[in-house]
Amino acid sequence: MEQLAVLAGGRNNKASAGKKAVKRLTKSSKIIKTIVAAIEDKKGERTVLLDLRKINEAVADFFIICEATNQPQIRAIAEHVIDQVKDLCEESPYRQEGQKQLQWVLIDYVNVVVHVMTPENRKFYKLEEMWSDE
Repeated sequence: MEQLAVLAGGRNNKASAGKKAVKRLTKSSKIIKTIVAAIEDKKGERTVLLDLRKINEAVADFFIICEATNQPQIRAIAEHVIDQVKDLCEESPYRQEGQKQLQWVLIDYVNVVVHVMTPENRKFYKLEEMWSDE
């Protein structure tokens, strides 16, 4: 909630005076590298990083999509991503969904959204095609 309060105050907010300007995310940003490494640690497959910054309708700057072959692996990847980002980047997810069904887990870090999916769901929903900027 603190981040929202700073944003709501605008640029002239005295409480935010003296704080560093927010750096724009890039493909080499620490949070993105941390997420991709966490996915690789737990053997996530077919990992894709989608840069959505040029798409006006995009809900985030980046999507990171991977797949796992079974529910325990989906859980392990999602939990490891959350733990690693918290430990190394000091960020907690804004929202998480799908932990009960474990077919498609979404971890939302506002500017970066992580999707851990079964191969069947990934093939059905075709996120890469839906959010392509071409």
